Amino acid sequence: MEKLIMKLGHSPDADDAFMFYAIASGKVNSEQIAFEHVIEDIQSLNRRALKAELEVTAISAHGYLSVQDNYRILSCGASMGKGYGPIVVAKEKISNLRGKTVAVPGKLTTAYLLLNLYADDFIPVEASFDEIMDKVLSGEVDAGLLIHEGQLTYEELDLELLLDLGMIWAQETDLPMPLGLNVIRRDIPQGLDTETLRVHKESIEYALSNKVEALDYAMRFGRGMSEDTGEKFVLMYVNEWTRDLGESGIGALEHLFEKAQRKGMILEKPRLDILCD
Repeated sequence: MEKLIMKLGHSPDADDAFMFYAIASGKVNSEQIAFEHVIEDIQSLNRRALKAELEVTAISAHGYLSVQDNYRILSCGASMGKGYGPIVVAKEKISNLRGKTVAVPGKLTTAYLLLNLYADDFIPVEASFDEIMDKVLSGEVDAGLLIHEGQLTYEELDLELLLDLGMIWAQETDLPMPLGLNVIRRDIPQGLDTETLRVHKESIEYALSNKVEALDYAMRFGRGMSEDTGEKFVLMYVNEWTRDLGESGIGALEHLFEKAQRKGMILEKPRLDILCD
């Protein structure tokens, strides 16, 4: 039987590489589907999702607001953290972001939504996530909103921490902070959608059960991170909510969108249509 080719979008980051190692290496596969990996930064994947270009893809939780008519959420593959998350840094301490330029990794990212929840009247400057620290260091912007491994490496460049959004969130709620999701296009036939979910879930389980080989692969996407830092970063975001959103993961998404609605950033909460086993 000829396999259906499905484009699978994920970011060029160690945590995503870890999750999808078993698919990329053939440790987990499907008799029905052949996955074609599309590796791009999360804002690019958000934009592609707006056009429904990829059958299955990682997107920002914030991005789901704009694509819910075309995509469903997979119950596995989420990136959520508890007690940590995106941070804002600068070359020197700044007491307030009002009127300050802040490099952000895209206006569809959850990090950008969160910053708007906790800071007012800053001037966003969109930039590729891996260029933000350089823009701060060069003085091109006053501050930068960091995602991915920048959360762990900013001190190596003598940058000052201004806001730790994960810690602020944790002071408000015991729920994890939702950042990324995996979604599947609604036009995927019944049966193939659950097969996609199965392969994703088994890939995640394989990586968590075979950490040494999965981390070895993931570090090819580590952008110079040390092995210790890489392992810490990966296991920050591949965790129990990645295995399955569960009640607390779903509650975290509801909490995020409720906060955004109360602040007038979105008009209505999205429908959380989640594909489960």
